[in-house]
Amino acid sequence: MLRRRMTVVVLFSALIVIISMGTRQSLGLFLKPITLDLGIGRETFSLAVALQNILFGVPLMGILADRFGSRWILVLGGLLYAGGLLLLSIIQSPPGLFLSLGVLLGLALSSASYVVVLGAVAQVAPPARRSTAFGIITAAGSFGMFAVVPLAQWLLSRFGWQGAFLSLAAFVGTIILLSFGLPDTPPTHRHPSENRMAEATSFADVLVKARSHSGYWLLTAGFFVCGFHVAFIATHLPAFLEDQGLSTGVSATALSLIGVFNIFGSYSFGMLGDRFRKKYLLSFLYFSRAIVISLFLLLPLTNMTALAFGGAIGFLWLATVPLTSGTIAQIFGSRYLSSLYGIVFFSHQIGAFLGVWLGGRIFDASGSYTPVWIGAIALGIVASIVHLPITDRPLEREPLPEPVVLS
Repeated sequence: MLRRRMTVVVLFSALIVIISMGTRQSLGLFLKPITLDLGIGRETFSLAVALQNILFGVPLMGILADRFGSRWILVLGGLLYAGGLLLLSIIQSPPGLFLSLGVLLGLALSSASYVVVLGAVAQVAPPARRSTAFGIITAAGSFGMFAVVPLAQWLLSRFGWQGAFLSLAAFVGTIILLSFGLPDTPPTHRHPSENRMAEATSFADVLVKARSHSGYWLLTAGFFVCGFHVAFIATHLPAFLEDQGLSTGVSATALSLIGVFNIFGSYSFGMLGDRFRKKYLLSFLYFSRAIVISLFLLLPLTNMTALAFGGAIGFLWLATVPLTSGTIAQIFGSRYLSSLYGIVFFSHQIGAFLGVWLGGRIFDASGSYTPVWIGAIALGIVASIVHLPITDRPLEREPLPEPVVLS
């Protein structure tokens, strides 16, 4: 019975992430047509996406999911997502872009993506299989990138960006139906093999433990770099490739390859996280990203190197998610995973804000993305270093003081 319940929750969670993250990762395809039609610079579009990333990372929805259950937060996310895309299809000015692409989609993604979904999966997955389950969910998000980006490109070429957003609004509305396959009650227990920290009844107690835990801060710092990398590349890579003379088809294919290869990367590193220390795997991932980006800049840019970059960076793309969330669950337990991971994820989204906004800002000022690429390399090296000293042992609750016996 428990195994069947876990299968259902993982399946429905995977489908939700396919839809929500696949649609989000296609937004970079709309940068050039929207900026040209509205007569705005890339910085304006980038700032709207940056605002989306900040709201995406606000941990409020994860905290509410831990308190009220994941199902109703996901229903809210589906409604906001569909409404935001509908509004996006009729905007005619920057304020409308900020409201729809920025605010509504940001709140929708914070309600209907990894933070809330992984918390639901943690309720039904035993600790020994949790990293693998997280890897499956992360891989599903990558499959969404592979499947939805070509769909969005086809809709864009056939109906224009307004018509494409109308169709995508109906698509993301299915999240509301899929939400009913997830738990409708908050997590109230721990798995028998889980550390005793999960027994804590107060989120404040757990938060105090996390605040004084150096490993939690180092994970937070590392995830900032992850956000910078993926948001900058997902938003600006299509425009960067087209600026260099490559076709829109190559740009869309490169994004799709990121999704394809991250299916394998996320699942592989998720399984490895159940066998090896996650902090060393995270260090390896970030250093590998720095190497891949360096080679991308040094080699001549052709259709082949663009597609090779998509595949290589895709293998490393979101493999950080099962390892980072798995490390948090390993240290603190699963009871407040959505909340604790949500706080770390907020750092990810601050990095995403800077990656997206600086990409547009620096391009409009200089006509080049090169300074941002170099910054991404440096950040990857820093992130590979900060994960090494993380203390990843499970925390135990402090024993209650012995009662004083008066003689």
